[in-house]
Amino acid sequence: MKISQAPAKTPTAALVLADGTSIYGEGLGAPGEALGEVCFNTAMTGYQEILTDPSYTDQIVTFTFPHIGNTGVNADDVENASPAMTTAARGAILRAMATSPSNYRAQLDLSAWMRRRGIIGIAGVDTRALTSLIRNDGMPHAVIAHNPSGQFDIEAMQKKAADWAGLTNADLAKEVTTKKPYAHEEAGWEWQTGYQPGAATGPHIVVIDYGVKRNILRRLASEGCRITVVPATTSCQEIIEKNPDGVVLSNGPGDPAATGEYAAPVIRELIENKVPLLGICLGHQMMALAVGAKTIKMAQGHHGANHPVKDLSTGKVEIVSMNHGFTVDRESLPDNVEETHISLFDQTNSGLTLKDAPAISVQHHPEASPGPEDSFYIFRRFVEGLQAA
Repeated sequence: MKISQAPAKTPTAALVLADGTSIYGEGLGAPGEALGEVCFNTAMTGYQEILTDPSYTDQIVTFTFPHIGNTGVNADDVENASPAMTTAARGAILRAMATSPSNYRAQLDLSAWMRRRGIIGIAGVDTRALTSLIRNDGMPHAVIAHNPSGQFDIEAMQKKAADWAGLTNADLAKEVTTKKPYAHEEAGWEWQTGYQPGAATGPHIVVIDYGVKRNILRRLASEGCRITVVPATTSCQEIIEKNPDGVVLSNGPGDPAATGEYAAPVIRELIENKVPLLGICLGHQMMALAVGAKTIKMAQGHHGANHPVKDLSTGKVEIVSMNHGFTVDRESLPDNVEETHISLFDQTNSGLTLKDAPAISVQHHPEASPGPEDSFYIFRRFVEGLQAA
């Protein structure tokens, strides 16, 4: 399927797919050019959190909701936690140009904020047609460009998109992880008072940062945890020397098999040492790799804040946030692994527990941000297990 769109009267932005499809519109955010994989996100809110989620590194996000930017942006709703990281998503594709913000928390309008963060945007796009293309043909490689003069080298952009290797075999965790360990103390957000100080009276958690979202750290702090965040390449010995009560394997971008080259052996050692584990998204996939399962690339991935997931242990259906382009191959799960959650959209795996070690993981994002709070219990379940032990 190809999208046919004539150039806007005075286009200041262009999106060129690897197959030569060219889409024109109005530019916003940073001027320049960026290369990435185009996905679509169905969330109706939380565009700032989405654009700063490290899991979107090397991706261009198509927002299916037509009105993006209405509430502006602020300093609090940034999700990348690593001080070393400044940009997550490469670009944003909008149906309508963002309007002036109208919200008491707004500190800046969306376009100005995107410009500061180096995110390139295009508005005026038929996002329904682009979403349909992704659903039918998979997530395309593309170049997004914003040039106020309206000059674009479409042929060169198409070649760059066609030549790009993409996310398969890409280890992006090293690009987004923290460079050195640090402590996190901030807890969850409360109405009118903002983010709360963490109590730090509970178990000590080491979080391996493959691209961790800030709200994962906040949810752990809200459960009373003392938190130490360490780089993606930290060894098992270095982690054990920090004397953790449990370890969290964070979310992150790229191909889990590529990051798993160095991460899976560390996770395997932690499992052998009976260190309690909680894996989230990329961390979930790499825990599966560590015990012998496989991961596969998805055609369109799961990106949104309205995905139904069933907890097989209780029968409860939760509405959750998801953001992943790879999935654990259910058919490859070894005998010592029990499936705990499944997606009700396509029956893909959404959760695991090990029968012979204290380790659980979920494919979705229990911290939400953006999204519903149905899965906050995952953090409570993990912490209560540590306290009981």
